[in-house]
Amino acid sequence: MNLSNLSAPRGSSRGRKRVGRGQGSGLGKTAGRGGKGQKARTGNMHFEGFEGGQMPLQRRLPKFGFKNPFRKEFATVNVVDLSRFDAGSVVDPENLKKVGLVRKTLDGIKILGDGELDRALTVRAHRFSQAAKEKIEKAGGKAEVI
Repeated sequence: MNLSNLSAPRGSSRGRKRVGRGQGSGLGKTAGRGGKGQKARTGNMHFEGFEGGQMPLQRRLPKFGFKNPFRKEFATVNVVDLSRFDAGSVVDPENLKKVGLVRKTLDGIKILGDGELDRALTVRAHRFSQAAKEKIEKAGGKAEVI
């Protein structure tokens, strides 16, 4: 069996309704809409959330929140995670990606000050927290802003 042998089961697909094509078609005159009333009229009830004239749910609920389109989002790495690198090595975004500490760089990488560092490293990142900068320099390393 292959794809060229497959077909839809019998009766699973129907022809399209051709409404308003004369009385002999069975869907002429009112075209299957019945007589008069709101549902018989054109240009009505064709949009999502219509509730028959009742105030729709999405308009009844209070609106809140704001998403700043200019917001910058940084991938974060803690100081304690930098101990994976050998003493004296340079830690930059490419190295952080290789080791698996960062998946996406987003708008940059920020080093946070959680944990302790016991080796001197040159860390290159887009931003540093004050605590992270102090801990890196205390260990004998350098914190360089890219």
